[in-house]
Amino acid sequence: MNELTIVKVGGNLIDNESDLDSFLNAFASIQGKTLLVHGGGKLATNMATRLGIETKMVNGRRITDAENLKLVTMVYAGFVNKNIVVSLQSKGKNAIGICGCDLNIIKAEKRKHPTIDFGYVGDIIEVNTSALSELIEKNIALVIAPITHDGNGQLLNTNADSIVTDIAIALSKIYKVKLIYSFEKAGVLQSLENEMDAIPTLSEEQIKEMQQGGAIHTGMMPKTDNAIKAIKNGVNEVIIGNLVAIQNNQSKGTRIIGN
Repeated sequence: MNELTIVKVGGNLIDNESDLDSFLNAFASIQGKTLLVHGGGKLATNMATRLGIETKMVNGRRITDAENLKLVTMVYAGFVNKNIVVSLQSKGKNAIGICGCDLNIIKAEKRKHPTIDFGYVGDIIEVNTSALSELIEKNIALVIAPITHDGNGQLLNTNADSIVTDIAIALSKIYKVKLIYSFEKAGVLQSLENEMDAIPTLSEEQIKEMQQGGAIHTGMMPKTDNAIKAIKNGVNEVIIGNLVAIQNNQSKGTRIIGN
């Protein structure tokens, strides 16, 4: 099997121009076939405030009504996506920016919840591996925004961690996949006092214990849950950490292992 490196970037790295540039330098230096999934950072929330559009969150998840869907589509699949692509081009990394509706890459369905109406939030039901692999085999870096569709003309806002996980699982049937959930810290930390002191390896059992004890919480919860899902479903290697530090051999991040 050919090797494929899949990276997810979001959070503070998207929001900080200098940090994003350093990240993209590291991503551009990865040898071989690559795929990048990005979130939107705080730009959509900041833009909503400027436009007078209310932002509603439940347990860290955005409620995406019709106006917010227009906004996140413009920000994620528009400005953020193309800003990343043009930066990669300037670094000699040929790239193409797409989202889930392009080439029918990611089909989703409107989230169903017994008590909460999440609006136009999508949960993934299908990944088009043949379309993805056709582009990957052209040695083009794919840059994927977290906007999907339902196949019936409706765009949906879908969590970027979920997208990168399901893409990695689907493509692991074709490639030897290395998946990196990249953010500004070195990995899952031993303590909040030292942001470069990452736990070298974590198993599903250890992650569950840390979640129950409160050591893993908020934004790290979906990362660790998705990392477990990936390693249990065929992804060869899963790492949570800072891509710049990993590429510069300053850190190996936190490697997620099976029980």
